[in-house]
Amino acid sequence: MAEPPKGDPLFENRREDDAGAVFTLQSKGKWWHAGYHLTTAIVGPTILTLPYAFKGLGWGLGFFCLTVMAAVTFYSYYLMARVLDHCEKAGRRHIRFRELAADVLGSGWMFYFVILIQTAINTGIGIGAILLAGQCIEILYSNLFPHGSLKLYEFIAMVTLAMIVLSQLPSFHSLRHINLGSLLLSLGYTFLVVGTSKNPPQREYSLESSKLARVFSAFTSISIFAAIFGNGILPEIQATLAPPAAGKMVKGLLMCYSVIFVTFYATAATGYWLFGNKANSNILKSLMPDDGPSLAPVWVLGLAVIFVLLQLFAIGLVYSQVAYEIMEKKSADVKQGMFSRRNLIPRLILRTLYMIFCGFFAAMLPFFGDINAVVGAIGFIPLDFILPMLLYNMTYKPPRSSLIYWINISIIIIFSGTGIMGSFSSVRQLVLDANKFKLFSSNVVG
Repeated sequence: MAEPPKGDPLFENRREDDAGAVFTLQSKGKWWHAGYHLTTAIVGPTILTLPYAFKGLGWGLGFFCLTVMAAVTFYSYYLMARVLDHCEKAGRRHIRFRELAADVLGSGWMFYFVILIQTAINTGIGIGAILLAGQCIEILYSNLFPHGSLKLYEFIAMVTLAMIVLSQLPSFHSLRHINLGSLLLSLGYTFLVVGTSKNPPQREYSLESSKLARVFSAFTSISIFAAIFGNGILPEIQATLAPPAAGKMVKGLLMCYSVIFVTFYATAATGYWLFGNKANSNILKSLMPDDGPSLAPVWVLGLAVIFVLLQLFAIGLVYSQVAYEIMEKKSADVKQGMFSRRNLIPRLILRTLYMIFCGFFAAMLPFFGDINAVVGAIGFIPLDFILPMLLYNMTYKPPRSSLIYWINISIIIIFSGTGIMGSFSSVRQLVLDANKFKLFSSNVVG
């Protein structure tokens, strides 16, 4: 287990003996590299879940919640970057979320709380990325070989093997070119899905008939939005910037949210318009139904699936970096060099075991939409909608009579309640969907 930061802030910034910092979180990047990392962390194939989230909210509330989430998360990440810049100017550059929280809030338990939440997020996304990648290969396979015998868990095993190989890329910074490709792929499959859909089926936009069910569905949808907009690793991304990092992160955020504006709204509007309340948690699956013709040219959908598949590898790698950094800090000897046998063998073993763990649970529990909701409620809401506002108020100490103070407090209160309700409703949906599958099923539930 990683140790909390020492009382002397200068101690924590002496990183020459910290293998996690020296090897995994290398500080060499430019602001556009941070933009690539941020875009990969936020704009991924989870946006294909947006129409599924809309069916719990409807048109008006759906677009309202989507816009509020976009505004609040941009504001939240901006505040987080300001806090990190403030600490850096004070001689305490933080490269880990857990260290930042423990330093500003002055609480050792906060250090372990952030580790717990980040681990839940990273593992959940690692499982979800492998599961969705396996489903993408299954979609291609079932169209090429309609009577083929391979099952979903076998495709998940293939993806896990590929992720084991890719996981050996040693540092976050070494992913910068992969993440540029990821950004381009997200634009590519969005345009393919949005621009080529045809012959929409009969659909309805009605919500659940029961008032209580509508409430639970709405909070589950909000939790999915939180997961889609969530990041949870912004300090680790900012750590990849060459010092001084002040101001660079905001440019990266502007790049990222430009891509978000294009992809999120187009996918949500088109997918919900096409399928209404019958939208699947993977809109590509809805566009290629089992019991009828494809709703777009097959070659276009096949290309979109390949784009999604390739981007999922990048996303799985990005969200594994915190786990790798913790492993590296404890297992590696910085004096031996990154590629020495002493460090290479533990890295190979530990990262392989981590990917096997994620792959096993992806195959055993295929709940893509529901996993998104649980991760959003339990993980992203605390880290992305509550802690940044609290950290800003504690760092800059705005007057209690100021507007920014009360905006931050209001966001904390609203999203604390949303997180509690979202956790309950998303876990409830997960339990309800548990009746629809068997272990190592070939059908993704949700």
